[in-house]
Amino acid sequence: MKKGILITMIAVIGLVIAACGSDTTKDEVKGSAKQSIKVTSAGEIATLDSALYSDTFSSDAIGQISEGLYRVNPDNDAELGLAKAEPTVSADKKVYTFQLRDDAKWSNGEPVTAADFVFAFQKVVDPKTASPSSNQLDVIKNANQIRNEKAEPNTLGVKAIDDKTLEITLENPIPYLPKLLTGTPFLPQNEKFVKELGSKYGTSADTVLSNGPFLLKDWSGIGTSWNYVKNKDYWDAENVRLNKVAVQVAKDTGAGVNLYETGDVQYTALTDEFVQKYKDNKAYHSQSKSLIGYLGFNEDRKATGNVHLRKALSMAFDKDAYTQTILGDGSKALNGYIPSDFAKDPENNKDFRAENGDLVTFDPEKANSEWTTAKKELGIDKLTLEVLSSDTEVSKKTVEFLQSELEKNLPGLTVKIKSVPLKNRLALTTAGDYDIFYGTWSPDYSDPINFLEVYQSDGGINFSKYNSSTYDSGLNEVKSTLATDPEKRWDKMLELEQQLISQDAVIAPFYQGATAYLLNPEVQDVQIYPFGRNISFRLAYVK
Repeated sequence: MKKGILITMIAVIGLVIAACGSDTTKDEVKGSAKQSIKVTSAGEIATLDSALYSDTFSSDAIGQISEGLYRVNPDNDAELGLAKAEPTVSADKKVYTFQLRDDAKWSNGEPVTAADFVFAFQKVVDPKTASPSSNQLDVIKNANQIRNEKAEPNTLGVKAIDDKTLEITLENPIPYLPKLLTGTPFLPQNEKFVKELGSKYGTSADTVLSNGPFLLKDWSGIGTSWNYVKNKDYWDAENVRLNKVAVQVAKDTGAGVNLYETGDVQYTALTDEFVQKYKDNKAYHSQSKSLIGYLGFNEDRKATGNVHLRKALSMAFDKDAYTQTILGDGSKALNGYIPSDFAKDPENNKDFRAENGDLVTFDPEKANSEWTTAKKELGIDKLTLEVLSSDTEVSKKTVEFLQSELEKNLPGLTVKIKSVPLKNRLALTTAGDYDIFYGTWSPDYSDPINFLEVYQSDGGINFSKYNSSTYDSGLNEVKSTLATDPEKRWDKMLELEQQLISQDAVIAPFYQGATAYLLNPEVQDVQIYPFGRNISFRLAYVK
């Protein structure tokens, strides 16, 4: 994850930006007097702790209120954030020295210091934290040793030279460090504040500090509404034009569409039949994303631990029918793990997905053959499996579609459905209390390693419990000895994807997402990201 991140959400995020609802607010929006907008989210915040998040809803919230050394610009590239200049780099390209902005502050008035980054990074890799994102820091010296309890957190390759000078030492040179550092696991934390709160940190609006564009207000930790209020102490506050973003959880896409139709919202995400209704409207937009939808299999259970069963399940549902009838938002069938238009071969500029081809397709005949072999090896004639999902509208439709397809194409299989709130879904997958789960994943930066490292055997979001020494060894090569040989590194990543999907059927990828939405021309410069977090209001305004 962030990290790339494991996402357990629908392919299109149910975010609706709106005037606050009253006539006064509408007038304020039209006149841009107070620059206030309203947003609905398809899911709740699970945590505001950047070391503990494992879902996009939480990462989005953290990203509105926090900033790291780099941030993401409107072109989806990394630009300087709390770092006031590009770092000086050692001759061996392993040591990066950053100077922090003098005007970077926490919302309690304290300056953001290099020690805040050191503390946060050490917290992520400390095994006691159990951070789902810990393996994303493996690029930093000693990180892997620390999280595997072979070294102490204070040996991590991050050092505060002084209050405003941060030194990061890498295990090996990497070409994508700025992109990596935009991710949620690389955000700083105020050590004194965090230690005073202990396990309560990040569990409510009052238990987190901000250093980014907005402050978070009115969130109880279990509430379904909250507000982002402009952070006047943010170093770049003069370029933040919104004073308030009010958020209300609304898991039903239709509710957002109704608000748009009545003129109470300016932006709403669309799915299935709503896309067809509005696709010719001048306010309609569709943006491809690097988000993927997939089924995760619990390899610690007897049935789903059988590779032939996993292969049967992977080939037994019609991906094209799903994207056209359930989503209909521009999402497309995906026959591999790495999405298209995400990464290109450094030698010939060929797209990763095109180069590695179709690794798993809808094929009922082959699915039945694998199903027959699985039943023989398991000593069964019939099997009942449970598919776990979150309780959002599209997630429910997704697992109902999968239930119908799997039962139709694999005779003797019974599929039960369990849909629960996102926070519960995350807890169940983390605990390994499931057979199969439906989830989504969106990378933090545009390099295939951010997808592939999810299934490192000791990775924090390796919910499938996949354990392959060959795979782990290949990942280590990509991150170390091959880091300075782009083409060999690329070839190894192609090989790893083939092992993960074709050979071991660890997960069943089935679509690449898109965001379809209606946007009123009054709302400008909302950033909808193709990967990483989903949305940013930092540059948004109402004209």
